[in-house]
Amino acid sequence: MKYRQLTKEQFESLHEEFARFLASQSIDVKEWNEIKTEKPAVAEEEMNVFSDVVWDDVLTKTKYVEHFSKTSANLFKCEGEEIHRIAIKVTWDIDLLEQKGFEWLMQNPMDNSVEIFRGTKPYHSERNTEIFDLIEKGSNISKGEIYEYFNNLIS
Repeated sequence: MKYRQLTKEQFESLHEEFARFLASQSIDVKEWNEIKTEKPAVAEEEMNVFSDVVWDDVLTKTKYVEHFSKTSANLFKCEGEEIHRIAIKVTWDIDLLEQKGFEWLMQNPMDNSVEIFRGTKPYHSERNTEIFDLIEKGSNISKGEIYEYFNNLIS
């Protein structure tokens, strides 16, 4: 597998897409049920292939990823050949994971207790694999509003 298998909840929410995926391989509901019962390894492989297809589609469309901790934020803009990062660190006792702390940061981005760094690097491996790795480490796909807000502030 290139990524990881979708969770049970993700499969359930994509059941129609999965059915179309199986149908594209001439596997109907009856045959799928037989495969699950009689050939669980084959069923597992079909689920893995579908998971990779879904992940590749999602990651290809991903433009922004963000990761927040109590005192820092890492904001990423994922372009075709390189990834841009804005790293924000707050040096006083605040919790960016709470609404109050996040709002304080957004209202006081140039406060002396806020350190902002930026960088750009080419992908070391495949773009989607690196974005997937960020997600697996706790980052979330975003629309990029926070990245662009800070990018405009420091440009």
